[in-house]
Amino acid sequence: MQRLHRLIAAAALGLPAVASAGPSDYVYVPAVEYGEREIDFKAGTARLRNDEGRESAASLGFGYGVTQWWFSEAYLKYHHEPGSKSQYDAFEWENKFQLTEPNQYFVDVGLITEIEVPRHEEGYEFKLGPLFQGDAGPVRWNANLLFERVLRASSDEPHPTEMGYQLQAKYALRRELEVGAQAFGEMGKWNHWDPAHEQNHRLGPAVFGKVKLGEGREALRYNAAWLIGVSDGAPKNTLRVQAEYEF
Repeated sequence: MQRLHRLIAAAALGLPAVASAGPSDYVYVPAVEYGEREIDFKAGTARLRNDEGRESAASLGFGYGVTQWWFSEAYLKYHHEPGSKSQYDAFEWENKFQLTEPNQYFVDVGLITEIEVPRHEEGYEFKLGPLFQGDAGPVRWNANLLFERVLRASSDEPHPTEMGYQLQAKYALRRELEVGAQAFGEMGKWNHWDPAHEQNHRLGPAVFGKVKLGEGREALRYNAAWLIGVSDGAPKNTLRVQAEYEF
């Protein structure tokens, strides 16, 4: 309960969080490892509808387990749109809070916050959402609900709070390899969703794994997914990968 109070206080102080949906998005998990450091690389490429080409994104970050319940990570993000060169796109600061001890209850609970500072003066993007993780027999599942809003934008156009979700399920074949599926979606304004044909929903198969590289914490953790757009507002398909060096 004390940890929950600290988390609520952090959120009330506006501990930043943010990130627009993109081809390099990944599924957040609520676990925190105190003292763990990681170098995190994420990349993705999406084939757009109507033969509009490909959109790609990548990021490189460094994270640290500050306490037993707080993990903080900073990223440099890059983006490529059809007809343009890849370029630096934004700086992002992500903070994850573990609200319950692992396996203490039937579901583990966490909170994610992010703030993204774009290269262009388009305001700050803020993201906040609860994270849930549990086990159904041999299958581990994750379900996250995310809320995003643009703050301090220079334009006068409205910037409503938008809602999205992340889903994941995986099954261990062996210690170094798990198989499963991922799904990502954006519905539009949180209290008035976009028409179904404008929403962005994509899902597909995924692989996961962790390879120990030595004694102690040193390890390489990876995951990758091939996502198919299942709504008219989504890309035709997306390939996304993530690799973390933990030490």
